Amino acid sequence: MIQYDPGTTIIHQLDPRTKLFIQATVAALAFAHTTPRGLIVLSGFAISCVIMSNLSFRRAISAARPALPFLIAAPVVTAIDISSWPPEIVPAAAIGASLASYRVIIIFIIAAVYLHTTPIRQSQAAIQWFVPGRVGRLLALGVSVVFRTLPVIRADIHRVRSAAKARLIQNQTRRERVRIIGTAGLRRTFERADRLTLALQARCLAWNPTLPRLVFGRADGVALIFIIITAMFLLII
Repeated sequence: MIQYDPGTTIIHQLDPRTKLFIQATVAALAFAHTTPRGLIVLSGFAISCVIMSNLSFRRAISAARPALPFLIAAPVVTAIDISSWPPEIVPAAAIGASLASYRVIIIFIIAAVYLHTTPIRQSQAAIQWFVPGRVGRLLALGVSVVFRTLPVIRADIHRVRSAAKARLIQNQTRRERVRIIGTAGLRRTFERADRLTLALQARCLAWNPTLPRLVFGRADGVALIFIIITAMFLLII
């Protein structure tokens, strides 16, 4: 799972609002331009972001791992023509679905760069800036809790799997392995939820915390100009 990694790269120094705007723009362009030419331009932009953020391509691609089975299955299912019997394989029908799956991978890569270069507190501040008032505070708080809780739950499940493997769970049936790991994982998750509830009751979580001050810099201006030029270029071609 991608987490924030402190660094001094250009992407690290950008304001989180700039990075959120770039991420939203790339997502909009990816859905608006599914042609190979447009996706090539967005691919180059995504690769540049990965390089400038000092994020490995392996970790960037791993961000899309949960969705990869569906992204791979979509072109395969689309290529099967069931209007006749026996079903036929039509490779040309899978082109559109393949491009659609590829654009989702680009969006995942840009999101991985954001998570890798942005502290949680800066994300909170950016969300509260975009959505002012109590709704923004609640939304920022929810994002903060999710970002902090998911890695812990993931680590708990990894420990459960390691402990089960040490007890030779691989000798059990598949159904039994799923039952043991699933039950232990759910128990750990509920325990974490109980601890979070206790912390909320003890007022260990600030409703309106003092967040870092967000300031646009020269690098933000350059990044915004670059993404706007890229968007205009894609609209022209």
